[in-house]
Amino acid sequence: MATSKPISRSGRFKTGPSEEVRAYSESVSFDWRLYRQDIAGSIAHATMLAKTGIITRRERDQIVHGLKQIEVEITEGRFHWNPDLEDVHMNVEAALTAKVAAAAKLHTARSRNDQVATDMRLWVRDEIAIVNARIRGLQCAIVDLAERTRMQLPHSGLRFLPIPGYTHLQRAQPILAAHHLLAYVEMLERDFERFLDCRRRTNVSPLGSGAIAGTSLPIDRSFTAKALGFSRDR
Repeated sequence: MATSKPISRSGRFKTGPSEEVRAYSESVSFDWRLYRQDIAGSIAHATMLAKTGIITRRERDQIVHGLKQIEVEITEGRFHWNPDLEDVHMNVEAALTAKVAAAAKLHTARSRNDQVATDMRLWVRDEIAIVNARIRGLQCAIVDLAERTRMQLPHSGLRFLPIPGYTHLQRAQPILAAHHLLAYVEMLERDFERFLDCRRRTNVSPLGSGAIAGTSLPIDRSFTAKALGFSRDR
């Protein structure tokens, strides 16, 4: 029985992808912002690989040094982002490979899936800290404004500014301006707590999970979780 010859799919195309396809498939134009988290995750992973004997300490040091150099280049605006490499991970990896031969071992026991998931969780965690700090600042500003409505009205005994309350767009009973303002502090507190809950759910390390069924290599996921400040690895 005659067998057909395997067809090379790459041979079907005489040219590379069009500019439209390249623009559609790239994400580095916005996910470059994950570079700090991507590099931190790679440093933790390389350190763990050396700890467990999967790579040598010398290889770890070369990888870590190369990654830190790349971080400085990006921070100072000297790094060239190549859209053909599609995302922040491939750009950093290509730059590291050009600097360090041991970079080829960095993806040992790590899939692209858990690398991306780790970066996103680190980024969200960092952003939550920024947002919650701003919420606290806004709450303090509102409390200060409420305090500044303190006054002394002659013969009234009131010590805070009264204003009309509204319900269904109509005036209702009088309330204190301070109380009205402090209601927003309570609303913001609920947002603050929601972000804290989101951080708790996010603060679990996926690094080293693998693409499908983990790895048979003797990695230490708890080590990388602790190194990256995660509360746990599962």
